Amino acid sequence: MKVSLRKSTRILVLGAMMAGTPLLGVGQQQPAPDNTKTNADTDRNTTADKQNNAASDRTLTQQVRKAITQDKSMSTYAHNVKVVTQSGQVTLSGPVRSDEEKQAIVQKAAEVAGQDHIVDQISVAPKQ
Repeated sequence: MKVSLRKSTRILVLGAMMAGTPLLGVGQQQPAPDNTKTNADTDRNTTADKQNNAASDRTLTQQVRKAITQDKSMSTYAHNVKVVTQSGQVTLSGPVRSDEEKQAIVQKAAEVAGQDHIVDQISVAPKQ
């Protein structure tokens, strides 16, 4: 019995084999990633939906976010730290890969908002 695969299918299969990705059978679905433990909010009062809509708070959040994302030496985790501003108080939360990244993010936020206006809830979750 000869099985004929289209070129695009052969490339997909070959790519998956090279990447070490298991191929799924017909009707099987890839399990949904579960990062709820990694991304759990430590303080439910400072989630993004609680962001103050005042222009000054929005601007402060944007400036802190820009300062963080401009540093290309940081991991994707660091670039995705949550930044929530309420009445001039900037709360930083989420996982980063090292203590150095955590310190760098807090320092960048402090340079923008002032040291007394930063709440550090960042956790360190190194690669496993």
